[in-house]
Amino acid sequence: MKHIRLFGLLVVLVAMAAGCGGRSGGTPGGDGPGVPGVAPTDDLRGRTFLSTSVTEGGKPRELAAGTQISLQFTDDGRLLANAGCNSMSGQVSLADGRLTAADLATTDMGCDPPRHQQDGWLAAFLSAGPAWRLDDQNLVLTSGDTELVLVDRKVAQPDLALRETQWTVDTVVDGDIASSTIAGVSASVVFLADRVEVDAGCNSGSGTYQATDTKITFGPLAMTRKACEPGVMQFEQSVLAVLDGEVGYEIDSDRLTLDHPSGKGLQLRG
Repeated sequence: MKHIRLFGLLVVLVAMAAGCGGRSGGTPGGDGPGVPGVAPTDDLRGRTFLSTSVTEGGKPRELAAGTQISLQFTDDGRLLANAGCNSMSGQVSLADGRLTAADLATTDMGCDPPRHQQDGWLAAFLSAGPAWRLDDQNLVLTSGDTELVLVDRKVAQPDLALRETQWTVDTVVDGDIASSTIAGVSASVVFLADRVEVDAGCNSGSGTYQATDTKITFGPLAMTRKACEPGVMQFEQSVLAVLDGEVGYEIDSDRLTLDHPSGKGLQLRG
């Protein structure tokens, strides 16, 4: 399993002052509630936006094959950005119609040159303090002659249902270490109306569960008792350690995240 560690990468930001007026077709952002014509930053918090177009000098900028820029604004005031390889994160301000981030950190995964260059391009674009506005469900960021247009992820990619979806494990989390699955080994979870069915990589089984909007409580799982290679059995134990008792969960489009109080977790794709 491949391990990924997070490290801090300081991105120096240029603070740019700008007025809120003079824009048409959108609503500029501001931190102060109750200001006429100014949308509070809460309009973006808790939302994820996916790129639909990038232009430079009025001409389309092609993204690396198979990639899409993602900007997530968390409820606690952070920005999570991804351009197709590494992820960037840090506190963000949306005051005065400008997106200003500070102390962004990035993951340290190797990627091919096109995606590596795209990571650098997005970091530089965000560091320039682009102007932002909302056009209905579209977020528009502009800096110089560059414009990045993104659409609300819930419009582009609605959340899958927890039940009746086959969720396949693609990442196992233990504290600050995320591990990919073993090549050729698949683990999955399916929530049915009256039970949860589990394939843990070697053994399979089922058990009871209860779900609220944010928590899943797993009852004891009745699993088969086959023996597999040591690496597969270790992976299976990591999966089963999360499917135990009460865990937090979140669905983001086709991605299910399970967080166990122990610090262990799973990331699954639908």
